[in-house]
Amino acid sequence: MPVRAALFSLLLASAAVAGEKPCITYKAPPPAEDDRPVATAITVGPQGSDYAFKVDFNRAPWGDACGTRCANTTVFLDTDNDKNTGVKLRDPKSPITGADLSITIQGTREYKDSSSLSVLRIKVKQFSEEATTLEQGMALAELDLRRDTERINAADTTIYLLIDANIGSLPAGPKVRVVYQPPDAKPMIGSAKGLNAPGANRVEIFKEGKLSNPMKKKRSDYE
Repeated sequence: MPVRAALFSLLLASAAVAGEKPCITYKAPPPAEDDRPVATAITVGPQGSDYAFKVDFNRAPWGDACGTRCANTTVFLDTDNDKNTGVKLRDPKSPITGADLSITIQGTREYKDSSSLSVLRIKVKQFSEEATTLEQGMALAELDLRRDTERINAADTTIYLLIDANIGSLPAGPKVRVVYQPPDAKPMIGSAKGLNAPGANRVEIFKEGKLSNPMKKKRSDYE
């Protein structure tokens, strides 16, 4: 990775998102030695045609600090706040029923010969109305911190993301429903502004001291 890309600080939350309180907060119990990092605050908001995320963890979600037990956290979005679209689980009362999108944050390691490298990946899936299980989601994108520096950044225990809503065929509304299920706990539900909320078309990315917009990628660029 070029030094320039490695050193810059990318703050992905727009003025709208930065001013929002987390839509989900979770008080995690003291972690055991083998526990994975757990998300403790999730902030979601519209940023042009993207969904901006700020996810705080109880400890470093990736890197040498967590070794082989790094974050494996999934956030579900009902992008139009309508249970008639999205995944149709067999349990209609499940909070995840109606989710149109899942975003999974994974801290892992790549092994090559006798060495290994810490990697942070983001996996994005869409659920159609025909999907009845989470396994039936369609993979939309896989972001990697090493190459997708305009859409993902990690700072201490916080992950910043921009997810392009133009990939796939996602429904949109003025409000999104956010679902997160902590380990061994009940699902948590929150709500946030959607792409059709007033002011959602305002994009403000702070990069290297200047405001700029992230480059849009074609779907083939993710594959």
